[in-house]
Amino acid sequence: MPKTDTILSAKSLRYFLQLIDTMNYTQAAQILGITQPALTQQVKKLEHAIGAPLFGQMGKKLYLTEAGKEMESAAVELLNTINGVVSDIQEYTQADKGHISIGILNTLQVDIFYRFLRYFNQKYPDVTFTVDCYDRKELWRRLDTNMIDMALMYLPDNTKKEETNLRHQYNHQNIYDDRLVVLTHKTTVEAGKSYPVSRFLNRKWVSYPDDFYLTPLMYEYFGKKHKPNIPIKIASTEELIKMAEETDYDTFVTESYYDAHHNAIDLTPVYLDEEREFHISYVYRKGKLEIPRMQNLLKEWEKFLDKYVNSSRLLEEVKQKEN
Repeated sequence: MPKTDTILSAKSLRYFLQLIDTMNYTQAAQILGITQPALTQQVKKLEHAIGAPLFGQMGKKLYLTEAGKEMESAAVELLNTINGVVSDIQEYTQADKGHISIGILNTLQVDIFYRFLRYFNQKYPDVTFTVDCYDRKELWRRLDTNMIDMALMYLPDNTKKEETNLRHQYNHQNIYDDRLVVLTHKTTVEAGKSYPVSRFLNRKWVSYPDDFYLTPLMYEYFGKKHKPNIPIKIASTEELIKMAEETDYDTFVTESYYDAHHNAIDLTPVYLDEEREFHISYVYRKGKLEIPRMQNLLKEWEKFLDKYVNSSRLLEEVKQKEN
């Protein structure tokens, strides 16, 4: 019985397909960089392994037999599979190629990450990205099922997932601290100051839905004895603020969002006493460190963050001196 495992190699299949392209042994051999007898021998070995002639000849012209036509389809499919596997392995083992999928919490203000993405793309144009926004539950599901390589979210997360899996299955690093800002219509408060939650017990609110990160945080401020009066819940931060401005309702957002959009917001920003600080963090499965492109991404990300933090500190010092 012919040893088809040694004859049906990627090389022999490429030789076979090249001969089909030219239908001329001399031309095919020249393109392949081999001698005509070597090509003829490879084709004969292939025909012997298959057990049927692949080419016929009418005068000086070659033509594909029925077996040859079947073999052509199989050869194309086999070579595509081989090339795909080789490409996947190369992408897995190379730091400057491949695809990375990022998930971002849908209420997060992460302009710094998009700045980094532009920088990284210029430096490593062969690494492609998909960036999508999800709620907390979907972010954790996609991290668990390996559908995304990294997530940007708030920590600590008060879900059971964070308590059970974060320390053992995931690595995480804080990007910067954030906190809750109340945007109010009250005229008896001063912008940027902190007040007890009792000053707001009788207010009505436009809030995020209950499964968003900030809403349970606001419930904690109010405590078990009081519950905020929330007639309207909106998932979009922009629409949430617009609704609050067009009614007499107050609302709340993150400080990072307010800082980025304060010129467009016509409400007074204040803080609540007993501040509950949280962090914008990036999270990834520990096994991701075995992938060179992820190692490279995280290394470049940390370098970029260090540079950004130092630049921000310098800018802040300049502003303080000017004042």
